[in-house]
Amino acid sequence: MNRSALVAGAAWRRSRRSQGQTQNCVELARIGEVVGVRDSKDPDGPHLTFTPSTLRVFAAQLCAGHHDLQVSV
Repeated sequence: MNRSALVAGAAWRRSRRSQGQTQNCVELARIGEVVGVRDSKDPDGPHLTFTPSTLRVFAAQLCAGHHDLQVSV
């Protein structure tokens, strides 16, 4: 099975905490050996893939504020 078929058949899910509160969500799905991450507002758009261990590190860094973007005007 090619990667496109794996992504198309993936069971995408989002956190129960985000249900009904906002449309600004990410969804996760197990895609073979990796975890896919996509924007819930654009399910047919691009997605990122991470190994489970890399996703855990990235999520911890996000929670710690390491990837916050500051826009200057």
